[in-house]
Amino acid sequence: MLRNGKIVIIFFLYDWAGCLEQDNKVFPHGFKIGTASSAYQIEGAFNEDGRGESIWDKFVRQKPSPIADSSNGEVAADSYHKYKEDVQLLKNIGFDHYRFSISWTRILPNGEINQINQKGVDYYNALIDELLANKIEPLVTMSHFDLPQTLQDLGGWSNPDIVKYFEDFAYVLFGTFGDRVKHWVTINEGIIMILGYNTKMLAPGLHINGSGEYMAAHNIIRAHAKAYRLYQREFKEKQNGQVGFTIVGEFMMPFDDTEENLRAAEKALQFTVSVKNSLVSKYVFKYRYRMKV
Repeated sequence: MLRNGKIVIIFFLYDWAGCLEQDNKVFPHGFKIGTASSAYQIEGAFNEDGRGESIWDKFVRQKPSPIADSSNGEVAADSYHKYKEDVQLLKNIGFDHYRFSISWTRILPNGEINQINQKGVDYYNALIDELLANKIEPLVTMSHFDLPQTLQDLGGWSNPDIVKYFEDFAYVLFGTFGDRVKHWVTINEGIIMILGYNTKMLAPGLHINGSGEYMAAHNIIRAHAKAYRLYQREFKEKQNGQVGFTIVGEFMMPFDDTEENLRAAEKALQFTVSVKNSLVSKYVFKYRYRMKV
């Protein structure tokens, strides 16, 4: 996370030195160490250079605010203006890999391919070039929760038409940045994103008759499949990159060592790893290779 010109990194640490000394454990060859961000969390410049409104812009302006301290991303870490400083911080730390997301509304202000914002394109071109000049590999996320509000007004991820809009967005990104970006994430943590259609915890903060999250999940998987196939069909041969999908990583620990809490933590962990994420992954691959979307 970039904040006030500084990188804030949260590590889950254990005794690496002890492991290295006792078991001679090392990172495998080619293992990449980096950090990640999302556009709404770091860029700021919410109403500059032609950027359109996203669902998070609208969500955080509600009264009362759904955010505990009423904060928003209108300025955030101001990475839109300070991206060169941010890249230097990444370089100074020693990262060789950086995952960031592209704001859909900074590229397509109304969410549709008929209006491409050149200033948004210029910003991401400059960021990618700056990373590469400092020997930091960009990994780009296409959608990290910040759907264009214009598309949300049509139903957002619960509307099957969103799949075509996302495919169009992917086409613009592949065609514009794919000569330098070789690793793509279509959608970040879709299983978290769907909570915006069943709770008021995340944008857009809807509760659609108990079925909203299921419709959204289905369309998220279809959208990933469409973007993946688009890349394989039209860009893979020339650009030789990879397209993937991220799932949420969670780890459950017992409150104490009582048998009840140990058992509860294990059940929750098994559900997350063996059911929730594997179910999403199963259908992602099923749609990629076996079904017409």
